[in-house]
Formats: sequence, structure tokens, C-alpha cells
Amino acid sequence: MGRRRKAREVALQFLYQLDLQGEDDPVPHEHEFWARHPLSDEAKTFAETLVRGTKANQAKIDQVIEQYTENWDLERMAVVDRNILRAAVYEMLWTAEVPVKVAINEAIEIAKKFGTKESSRFINGVLDRIHKELRPTP
Repeated sequence: MGRRRKAREVALQFLYQLDLQGEDDPVPHEHEFWARHPLSDEAKTFAETLVRGTKANQAKIDQVIEQYTENWDLERMAVVDRNILRAAVYEMLWTAEVPVKVAINEAIEIAKKFGTKESSRFINGVLDRIHKELRPTP
């Protein structure tokens, strides 16, 4: 498994934890979390960027997700799915160094590992719609 994939998986675990605890600021929890989930410096930096960026932009990200998930209340979504979508939308809309198709593919693969049987299809559909409508290909 590549370092970036591992970083995304660990970032998902951190986002999941913060979501369940109702926390918006990851900083007070970072020392303990990273002590339990050691990564290479490069992977940790990428994971921290994902977590901090996702949390900092969560209100906007949640609006985007709700706009493109018909008949789905964000709070009723599976916690894993919700946080995979949040991290992927952050990557798609706020990080220029990651190609959108890579962000979508990584989210789908992580959903296959951590989500339900239907998670990967659901996440693919939502992210594909967001990509086509918010970042259309010229």
C-alpha cells in the first residue's frame, strides 16, 4: 500500500473519531492520535493536511455534499461514508496537487475497505456528480 493511501486511511480514522466525539478542532487530539497511529513523516504531513483542511472547511464541504446527495440527510449517513466524502471533497476542491480522478478513486477504494457493501457505489455516485457539476472538464 502506498504512503498516500495509508495517510488517507489514517486521516479517515481521525475524522471518524472527531465526528463521533463531536469535535471540530483536531489539534488538541493530535498528540495522542499520532502516538497511536505512527506514520512516516511524509505520510503524517499529508494525513494532517487532510484532517485539518477537512475540518477547517467542513461547513462548506457539508453544504456541497448535501447539495449532491438527493434525499440523504448528512446526519443519517453512515459515519464512515460521511467522512470519506468529506475528505474526498476537500481533496477535490481545495488541493490542486491531487488530480480529481485520483481523489475519487482513492475514496472508492477506502470505502471498499472500511464501508458497507454499498458504500463504494454511493461514494462514487456522489463524487462523480460533484466533479461533473463543480469542476467540469473543459
